Amino acid sequence: MVETVQRIASARGVSMAQIAMAWVLKNPVISAPIVGATKPHHLTDATAALDIELTAEEIDSLEEPYVTRRPTFF
Repeated sequence: MVETVQRIASARGVSMAQIAMAWVLKNPVISAPIVGATKPHHLTDATAALDIELTAEEIDSLEEPYVTRRPTFF
């Protein structure tokens, strides 16, 4: 996963955080992502992600490792 984010970020000339946040923002079930900014550049990355439009191929490569799982119960 990290290699995929790094590859896309490098190709676009942006930070990995911006790619990760852009992916979170494109998800329709997320209405308000939580940004845990502890340094000024965290906010810069978060706001810059608003301008990133991931391609379908980029989204597919980012989502490839994820597998839908049924809920587990205690």
